[in-house]
Amino acid sequence: MEISVQLYSVREQLAEDHLGTLRRLVDLGLAHAEPFHLLEHRDALVRARGELPLDFPSAHQSLLGEVDLPAVLEAAEAVGVQYLVDPYWDPADWTDAGRVRALADRLNERAAVAAEHGLRLGYHNHHFEIASRLEGRTALEVFADALDPQVVLEIDTYWAAVGGADVPALLASLGERVQLVHLKDGDLSEDPAAQLPLGTGAMPLAATLAASRHVAYGVIEFDDYAGDMLEGIAASLAHLRTAA
Repeated sequence: MEISVQLYSVREQLAEDHLGTLRRLVDLGLAHAEPFHLLEHRDALVRARGELPLDFPSAHQSLLGEVDLPAVLEAAEAVGVQYLVDPYWDPADWTDAGRVRALADRLNERAAVAAEHGLRLGYHNHHFEIASRLEGRTALEVFADALDPQVVLEIDTYWAAVGGADVPALLASLGERVQLVHLKDGDLSEDPAAQLPLGTGAMPLAATLAASRHVAYGVIEFDDYAGDMLEGIAASLAHLRTAA
């Protein structure tokens, strides 16, 4: 599993100095990063790709709503993305099995178009897709069963735990469908500000990493952090290197 970082973690720093912030991540030893709002940041990411030893194998971009799919796919190709992941969809639609399967059908249709450009589409969970139980399973598992094999999942392991999942068991159940995981730690509350560097919170991190050995990229992320964000990312990266 290669280690990446979700750039949403450093959104405030990026707003002040995009290239300089990415350079600081490289200085920490990171070679991969996961952008968000791909269309918005396309040009800056293309520039960074040309100037820094940093690539962007995965990216977050809304895919399930109204979207200019040709523009999104062009941006993904320009930035060098392999996995294009929808980061969020309305919690209300995860409470009904029919609506969940309709979401899967929509993503399947768009994934077929993306495949013509060499891209794989995916979805990233929060806690509500796990907390919602449909037909004796989590809504996320109902969704996964309706996806085309080319569509991937990016499991946010922390939010899955907040939603009540046994995360290693969930990863085992979803199997090769999971090509990316978000790695974060904290007190397992719904408060993003309670998130902590990896290895310092309540996540079953060792078992989660063991269950993620087939995953292509493990992505360090903080939705929020009370400390210095870059120091938190550095501490998480150091922990993963020790745990490897």
